[in-house]
Amino acid sequence: MRKYSLEFSVGLFVLAGLLCLGYLTIKLGRMELFSSDGYLVEATFASVSGLRPGARVEIAGVSVGKVIGISLQDGFRAKVTLQMDKNVALSGDTIASIKTSGLIGDKYVRLSPGGSSSLVPPGGEIEETESALDIEALIGKFVFGGVK
Repeated sequence: MRKYSLEFSVGLFVLAGLLCLGYLTIKLGRMELFSSDGYLVEATFASVSGLRPGARVEIAGVSVGKVIGISLQDGFRAKVTLQMDKNVALSGDTIASIKTSGLIGDKYVRLSPGGSSSLVPPGGEIEETESALDIEALIGKFVFGGVK
């Protein structure tokens, strides 16, 4: 009888360890098994080179959402779908810019709120956008004399 209770205790301990390992893997990998609270907005850019789904969305350096989808719209523009935290309200004249963390870091979306009293509704669109800066094109212009 005592042998079975020891085996049962060890089995529970191993099971608890596996559950903790799974939880840490999901949290550190930034995966979400359940949908988080928030709402979706869209923004259309001329170029989103380097931006990936899962990239963060920031206002004043604070993460307020993430990129959940990137698709081609009208054959030549990129439509980016952002999932915003439910407690963040975007003014109607918010500007969405694609920026880089550091010199060669990951791309993210920076939102610069304006002063408008109207708000972007859930499912709405951010009208003002700035595409990613193409470092390779700038270096090419500099090397081949295109920059004056």
